[in-house]
Amino acid sequence: MAKTSARKVMATIAAASAFALVISACGSDNNSATPSSTPPTSTPAPETSAAPSSSTGTTSGSETTGGSATSGSASPSGSAIPTDDAWCDEIKAAYPDISGKSVSIYTSIVAPEDKPHIDSFVPFTDCTGVTVNYEGNKDFENQIKLRVQSGSAPDIAYIPQPGLLQTLVNDTGKVVPAPQTVIDNLAKYYDPAWAEYGSVGGKLFASPVGANVKSFVWYSPKAFATAGYKVPTTLDELKTLSDTIAATGAKPWCAGFESGTATGWPGTDWLEDFVLRTAGPDVYDQWYKHEIPFNDPKIVTALTAVGDYLQNDKYVNGGFGGPDSIATTPFGEAGLPLLTGKCWMHRQASFYAANFPAGTKVSEDGDVYAFYLPGDGTTKPVLGGGEFAAAFSDRPEVQAFQTYLSSPAWSNAKAKATPNGGWLSANKGLDTSLLANPIDKLSAEILQDPASVFRFDASDLMPSSVGAGTFWVGMTSFVRDGVDAASTLATIEASWPK
Repeated sequence: MAKTSARKVMATIAAASAFALVISACGSDNNSATPSSTPPTSTPAPETSAAPSSSTGTTSGSETTGGSATSGSASPSGSAIPTDDAWCDEIKAAYPDISGKSVSIYTSIVAPEDKPHIDSFVPFTDCTGVTVNYEGNKDFENQIKLRVQSGSAPDIAYIPQPGLLQTLVNDTGKVVPAPQTVIDNLAKYYDPAWAEYGSVGGKLFASPVGANVKSFVWYSPKAFATAGYKVPTTLDELKTLSDTIAATGAKPWCAGFESGTATGWPGTDWLEDFVLRTAGPDVYDQWYKHEIPFNDPKIVTALTAVGDYLQNDKYVNGGFGGPDSIATTPFGEAGLPLLTGKCWMHRQASFYAANFPAGTKVSEDGDVYAFYLPGDGTTKPVLGGGEFAAAFSDRPEVQAFQTYLSSPAWSNAKAKATPNGGWLSANKGLDTSLLANPIDKLSAEILQDPASVFRFDASDLMPSSVGAGTFWVGMTSFVRDGVDAASTLATIEASWPK
């Protein structure tokens, strides 16, 4: 299994402050006081010792009930989110006579972050009369394999990354291909890349249910305005701005790769973003599929460009030390010097918003905000992640629920059910006005931009020994030891499974 977005989000949770902006991939969908298991594509939140390891909930008409599986308690979850008759009529026409049936769904999302998900299913129950039985377990990734192999698979599961989906499809043979209604929704409402990541062997098995954008640079709008700096719109402008700031004696960048057993993963995102910008999406695809060597000259060029930032002692590491300090700077703390003026820019995903302390204003004119990591000014590659809904049954009520999850109706219901923000969808039918915070809205606008070319986190698509192993180690050594780009990539190439 490839390196998981879940691990990244878990690392974020461990590093996050008590303040959070509420739930989203994976890495993880997240927020408020959160359990140790959260969705991989969500905006992470702090871990709480009192959080349950599993939770359950059920939709029943215009309300939901939920509670910890360990305590068995249940309480009302609120009123129904308004439904739209058009989507409802279409589902009932495609899947008649399913009222009174039930569908089970299994995810890594436990209480209290499960509530927005359970609430978002209420319109489906109101429309079809199908009850949705929700179960979340923080040990999802291990348990889903065991449950499928033992014959107790759920009807639907949220899969945190394509690598696990491929494992379940190829190793168990129990994942059911998506129905035509889901195929049609993806063709209409999603960038084609999402269908590819939900497919195995050219056949669609899963639809995306959440997303995050990684191609962001965090900065302080107030500090930029005071200094007279403008947000760059090309990589050349970004480099010029970095030089301008460095000429004042300040460190323009801060970064941190330390993340416990997952140390190094932020570095993989840096390289992936630069491969997309210097080599293009086609080369990116060939690279993660190993159709070209990991150390292809175009990848060496990309990592050399990364080194111009991260191996440059005039650029890094603002607030922490020199380039070697990146390896030991905790990922969750790496962007905090933006608030004290000790660094000016920090490349990190949309979910990083949860790491700023309580009272931090995250907005275009606030304490911190983010701008799109630019390319050449004519193309708009976007690096991101997300999770997928896969089915283990082809009963009509299950297919109806799959169809709902792939529709704008569910994306909008989920946005309404997440009033504190920290969640978004790549569905182009999502009404971005329903998103609660500026970063969510900016992320959705980027994903919906016709000019955007989305690519999933490459290390999540590589063999786990590389994507969650030697790639992490190589990027850590790159900044800690100053290893050159060609040698770093050659070592990783030598580790690729034969």
